[in-house]
Amino acid sequence: MREQTVAMYCVLDDLIRFTRPAGTPPASGRRLSDAQVLTTALVAARFFGGNLVVAKHYMEQHWGQNRLDKSGFTRRLHALSDTLLALFATVGDLLKHLHEEARYVLDSFPVAVCHNTRIRRCKLLTGKAYHGRCASKRSWFYGLKVQVVATSDGIPVEFYLHAGAESEQTGRRGLPLDLPEGSVLYTDAGYTDYVAEDLFNEASGSQQYTARRQNSKRPLHPAQAFLLQYFRKGIETCFSRLTARFPKQIHAVTPAGFALKIALFIFAHTLHQAGL
Repeated sequence: MREQTVAMYCVLDDLIRFTRPAGTPPASGRRLSDAQVLTTALVAARFFGGNLVVAKHYMEQHWGQNRLDKSGFTRRLHALSDTLLALFATVGDLLKHLHEEARYVLDSFPVAVCHNTRIRRCKLLTGKAYHGRCASKRSWFYGLKVQVVATSDGIPVEFYLHAGAESEQTGRRGLPLDLPEGSVLYTDAGYTDYVAEDLFNEASGSQQYTARRQNSKRPLHPAQAFLLQYFRKGIETCFSRLTARFPKQIHAVTPAGFALKIALFIFAHTLHQAGL
């Protein structure tokens, strides 16, 4: 745990220095640096089920980190949400270039904010836009849907959060899908959109293979269908390992805080799978 904490802090600190515009003066008068705040949040997601208070106490007692009250720490963390996403994108780009196989899988999984019987009493998210259906589990949920692009060995490199009722094609549009030229992207039948596939293939220089339904106008070659089925198994393992980090209920006060914690879990899982 000590080695992983040091590694995460060093990586975050170096990335912040690298991505910060040249000539930007360091922030003065702050008890914690940006790297310390983000490291504490990632430690919470990786080792303490997302509990920021416990992670903050751990960093203060074992690493001598300056004390900061809970509300002050939460405000600092929310102010760094864009920085967190930018750092994840930078790490994702690095992992894409290191992934020599150049095979990626796109899929989604749901994150419920409450049980279906408590939807009417839920105050964190409101509206039918969050009442979605998980086709693989043949069940309904109330919350967000997470679109994830992962390497063939199960390391997330891109993600996007959207309302649970929105379709897979809508969620796909929120992803940059900035893959190296010559890559192969595998998706399931829920992402069937011939126009979007043609645009992606033409603009990126990569190839998208989508599982076809029986009445599809573009059936796959048997060899392509076999490769798609083979490489898509890794995304299910990735999701099971990722959601195993989630607590029974993700505690959040605002929708932004709920989405931020999901992003922290994904970032922490990516760093862990990358060997940090």
